[in-house]
Amino acid sequence: MRSLLLSSLYSASLVLCVSSHALAQDQLPMPQLGPYEYEPKPEGEAFQKLNPRKAPAAGAMMLKKGDRLAIIGDSITEQRMYSRLIETYLTACMPELEISVRQYGWSGEKTDGFLRRMENDCLRFDPTVATLCYGMNDARYRPFDVTNGKWYEDHYTAIVRRLKNAGSKVVVGSPGCSGKLATWVGSRVGTLEEHNQHLCALRDIAMQVAENEGVAFADIFWPMYKARVAAPGLYPGDGSKPYEMVGRDGIHPDWAGHAIMAYAFLESLGLDGDLGTISVDLQNKTATATDGHNVDGFDNGEVALTSTRYCFCAPGPIDRDNSVRSGMTFIPFDEKLNRLTLKVTGVSGLATITWGGASKTFSASQLREGINLAAEFTSNPFCGAFARVDDAVAEKQAYETKQIKQIFHGRAARDNMEQAVADSEKEHAPLAQAVRDAVRPVRHVIQIR
Repeated sequence: MRSLLLSSLYSASLVLCVSSHALAQDQLPMPQLGPYEYEPKPEGEAFQKLNPRKAPAAGAMMLKKGDRLAIIGDSITEQRMYSRLIETYLTACMPELEISVRQYGWSGEKTDGFLRRMENDCLRFDPTVATLCYGMNDARYRPFDVTNGKWYEDHYTAIVRRLKNAGSKVVVGSPGCSGKLATWVGSRVGTLEEHNQHLCALRDIAMQVAENEGVAFADIFWPMYKARVAAPGLYPGDGSKPYEMVGRDGIHPDWAGHAIMAYAFLESLGLDGDLGTISVDLQNKTATATDGHNVDGFDNGEVALTSTRYCFCAPGPIDRDNSVRSGMTFIPFDEKLNRLTLKVTGVSGLATITWGGASKTFSASQLREGINLAAEFTSNPFCGAFARVDDAVAEKQAYETKQIKQIFHGRAARDNMEQAVADSEKEHAPLAQAVRDAVRPVRHVIQIR
């Protein structure tokens, strides 16, 4: 009798426990599942231990006329190379947007460092769009650990939220990759492989921060890592000076690596890369062009144009790590961001296009569908004007480093911060105006034979 009673009590208790558990399960929200996708990996030992999450596709155009873009990051940003490519592109290739740009690179900085200075150095200028590039120093030049990953996530999130609260749209950039162990970091531990595993992990964390905060993400690590592995085989040179995608010190890229970085940010800003179309009908002897390009005349197969929108110009060797053009061979820069299209109908057989002193021959079907002048003629009539804009951008951005690091954090600011800002802005203003003034109409002729 006692056994039967205990059995009944146990059964009732079990039913009550199961019912309570089922009720609790009903009240808990289920997690959102998947998809769980990885980036496709090339073959090779260099990729075996890396499994980066699949990066999101670029979203809609983020920029609008009159936006103020802040380019923020550590010493790689302070190199003023990818930041210069971005500003020159926006100024010369999209002048109608009238975007103003400032760079805020600070050598050796981690996310916590920018958090401390962002109000004083950056937010006072009311940026409406900001790109962020942190993680190389945040990885602390050691193998990954969960606590540091959480530290990076929290500080990156705090930066994003403060920018959003200030009314800025944000692009969260991942760190790049390493090509060598940082020789100047005395506390570094682990192997180069472990360092890149750490940077890849921070890349995924940065992507999650962007996803959680509803902002854009720029993947720098994965395209740069793939290019770093591929480059020596593609461009072996004579063996005296190996191709170093991540720079001679293995951390700070030269122009090729910065071209990849600039592409990542420009694409993430949602730019469509359509820089204009020039349409020629040989049979009806007519020529037209889209905004940014004006047809001044068309006669005997020659189209005379005046353009206020440039294509992106990067003449130079494709096999040197200090060449922007070389970096562009690892990414679809011309295809996605640099399309100045020429369409010609009425061609029978082949036609030779001459532009800026260079000539190339195309089939009737190629010309009917459209050729990308920017990709086919890397040395072209815009190159001189483009270089003039780039020089003005370089001078302005060099002053911005001085303004932030020497003035805003120097004696003048300690004495009177607001006066230091006002005085330095008087020096900055003509440099910014010179960038705008450098964009002048370019007259050029396309010959069709």
